[in-house]
Amino acid sequence: MLVARAGNAVVLAAVDGRAAELGLAPGLALADARARLPDLLVHDADPQADAHWLKRLAAGCVRYTPTVAIDSPDAILLEIAGAAHLSGGEAGLAATLTKQLQRRGMKAEHAFASHPDAALALARFLGRPADDEDLAVRGLPVAALRLPPASEAALRRAGLHRVGDIAARPMANLAARFGAEATLAVRRMLGEAESPLSPIRFKPLLRVEQRFAEPVSRTDTMLVVLLGLCGILCGKLLRHGLGGRRFAAAFFRSDGHVAELAIDTSQPCRDPALMMRLFGEALEALADPLDPGFGFDRLRLIAAVTEPLASKQLRLEGGPQADVQLAELIDRLGARNGIERIRRLQFQDSHVPELAQSSAPAMHGAATGQWPTAPPGEPPLRPVQLFFPPQRITVLAEVPDGPPWRFSWRRRTHQIARAEGPERIAPLWWRRRNGTLEGGLTRDYFRVEDSEGGRFWIFRHGLYGGEKALPDWYLHGLFA
Repeated sequence: MLVARAGNAVVLAAVDGRAAELGLAPGLALADARARLPDLLVHDADPQADAHWLKRLAAGCVRYTPTVAIDSPDAILLEIAGAAHLSGGEAGLAATLTKQLQRRGMKAEHAFASHPDAALALARFLGRPADDEDLAVRGLPVAALRLPPASEAALRRAGLHRVGDIAARPMANLAARFGAEATLAVRRMLGEAESPLSPIRFKPLLRVEQRFAEPVSRTDTMLVVLLGLCGILCGKLLRHGLGGRRFAAAFFRSDGHVAELAIDTSQPCRDPALMMRLFGEALEALADPLDPGFGFDRLRLIAAVTEPLASKQLRLEGGPQADVQLAELIDRLGARNGIERIRRLQFQDSHVPELAQSSAPAMHGAATGQWPTAPPGEPPLRPVQLFFPPQRITVLAEVPDGPPWRFSWRRRTHQIARAEGPERIAPLWWRRRNGTLEGGLTRDYFRVEDSEGGRFWIFRHGLYGGEKALPDWYLHGLFA
């Protein structure tokens, strides 16, 4: 059971078959549902994830027809005129799609009609193809028209409960009483008005494929074939002036199972040897090894993400570029450990220390911005290690707003031998959240060194007597 928030209440967003049999339906308050079934198990709905999954399913349907549209939140429309015979006709296509969805643990209803609105309504309310399309459409409930709740309620109060009941009335009278939207919905349902489709547009993918007359039962043989496909695909990328950032290999078994293996690169790539090294790393990182089962009968390789890549001039002495070596290291580590785990710091233009950098996946490209550097011969302006959040310390200062003499941190007292500062950092006065300045109060930073040679970066939080009667002190970082 999935739940979502509607105003101040939590309601059911989706129910399974057993819950529907017990009278639970989407829109019912969770409190009422638990009153009927105290042991009800619920999870939060994730509409964005659902939409992403629906788009992925639609992308997979492009293999059957080039015209595929999404009808949110739960339907996919396929224009199969002139393409159904390639999949064994309407019944063969429906059987293939149903089998593919069942393999992924999904259940689907389908229907065929001469226009989109009727096909959607039949699939949602009838749940099967109809022998007589016109008769089946006219027998659908008025909810199939998907009108606003107020219009649907008005039609029901007028005794119009079926699409056929509405279609039997003069359209001019319906438009005058219930609005032009209702008459247009009926005409679309009956095929008397156009039901335009908005097909999803996919960027054409560069792909290569190898089919086998007999199933191949050895994984190492498939890797040899994969190397050959990498070379062919890189040739296509070269002709288009592109490089791949993401490659996906699909191993099709004769029993219908498909094993997918994907790699990502930090820079556009069209080097077959590098691709095979990354595929090898990805294979070693698999929790379950690649199982040939009864053998593979097809292998497909796709350049899923591409970017422009011009030919590069090598050094005169033939030496490799240093940035290429770093990119290859990032690619290998990412293939083995996951692309999100290999990260690099990016410079951010902010005077607030904890906002002056951010972490991003190393695959996204080289670091941007210019990191500040200290003048020659001077110590670093900022410590390498910052605490988040800063750690509270107890400080003894000459005067409340003067430099510190001594501070206690982690049950240890540090006598300060040298101190530099203050470096004053103001809060983000132009940004407020709930009436409070972001970044807190004004900070006075000091670079200090204790009697044992340890160097620390501490700050006083708040101006004495102005922003705070007795400012607090914090340790923000350690110098190497």
